[in-house]
Amino acid sequence: MQTLDMIVIGAGLAGLSAANRAAQSGLKVMVLEQSSDEAYLCNSRYTGGLFHIAMDDMLAKPEAARANLEAMTSGETKPELADALVANAERTINWLKSMGIKFIVAGHEGFRRNSLAPPGVRQTGLNWRGRAGDVMLRTLEKQLARHGGCIIRGVEAKSLIMEDGRCVGVEAEIDRQKIEYRAHAVVIADGGFQANPELVARFISKRPDRLLQRNAQSGKGAGIKMAESVGAALVGMDRFYGHIQHRDAMTDQGLWPYPVLDSLATAAIVVDGNGHRFCDEGGGGIYVTNEIARIEDPLSAVIIFDKPIWEGPGTDWLLPANPYLLSAGGKVIKADSIEALAKAIGIDAQALSKTIADYNDSLESGTPAAGQPARSTTKYKAWPIKTGPFYAVPVCAGVTYTMGGIAIDGNMRVLDGQGSPIRGLFAAGATTGGLEGGGYAGYSGGLSKASVFGMLAGEAVATESATVP
Repeated sequence: MQTLDMIVIGAGLAGLSAANRAAQSGLKVMVLEQSSDEAYLCNSRYTGGLFHIAMDDMLAKPEAARANLEAMTSGETKPELADALVANAERTINWLKSMGIKFIVAGHEGFRRNSLAPPGVRQTGLNWRGRAGDVMLRTLEKQLARHGGCIIRGVEAKSLIMEDGRCVGVEAEIDRQKIEYRAHAVVIADGGFQANPELVARFISKRPDRLLQRNAQSGKGAGIKMAESVGAALVGMDRFYGHIQHRDAMTDQGLWPYPVLDSLATAAIVVDGNGHRFCDEGGGGIYVTNEIARIEDPLSAVIIFDKPIWEGPGTDWLLPANPYLLSAGGKVIKADSIEALAKAIGIDAQALSKTIADYNDSLESGTPAAGQPARSTTKYKAWPIKTGPFYAVPVCAGVTYTMGGIAIDGNMRVLDGQGSPIRGLFAAGATTGGLEGGGYAGYSGGLSKASVFGMLAGEAVATESATVP
């Protein structure tokens, strides 16, 4: 059996970045992809294509990007991973350009300054063919073949082969037939665990069935489970990147991934089925989405707001709720009084009225309402809810990818429970943890994490291979 230099599990952006960078160094590389489709689905193919670090320019000076990431993650990011990301961000973008990936400036905001071309379609519903991530993955696959590497489709990695404490390959299945692939190094890059109900229930929500899969449903945590089984540590498993969506998106594909309802939620209040606030809406849309997932019934959450919010923050951000939610067929419930609104949404009118009254009083007094979560205003202005008509939108938590995963060091080496590298085993992209997450679910950027860490993994394997007899 031929022994390869490197096997990569997963053919998304992280996996293809690792494979291409190693192949450029002359290594014999094979990528194992679970799907047999030519246009295999993964989050990298679905992406709208915005490369950023913590919602700001990926090409910003490293010290500025580092400070921004630190603020976004409330200081909970692993320092060596944050340093690796910002120190190699510009080099990664330039490397991707050299591979034929095209970028455009899609807007003046930092997070839109490095956008894939052709750009993702900004309209409601799911649109990806022939654009952004789809073109990126096709380009990287062609480049891999040019450098002597390959993707083997329809291969499901099942376990890692360990010998004398070193990872030396992968046991897999093709059409239910077992097969072994041997290599000097293995890179796990098959994404997060968002589409694995068992793992989601274990780490994120007791009701995974009541969360929206705002993703390609290919991230099932296989790599994370394989790594854990050979002693790898897992970190930050309780947080995910995602957005607030209309509840009907659970059954209507035209309501996801856009429009998202974050701007409404961060200006107004979000209540559960009892009419009570359960989180700090000022923490941001990603944080609120995580908190929705954690309540007893994630599908009981409702955003409550009034006319000024609907006509103000409701018109903000990409494809805002006002008017895109309505044009996509999403139902917005409207009433002339809080009592009538409560009746329309099936919430106790007295409880909802008290929640809103106490919330409004707290904004005026600057004192947190008794029995309610504090409302921060550092990132988002808190708007009172006083001017009719009043509105409600039933929502759900849309999960795009999980933020936690396999513990790694700055060279993308997988770490065991004592913090020591597991020889021959590397990981990159959404399958890794430690960069983002924390109490406020700080978001580093999925494409930056995948591309930078993937490139670094390929380089680390190439460096190690040069020293292995």
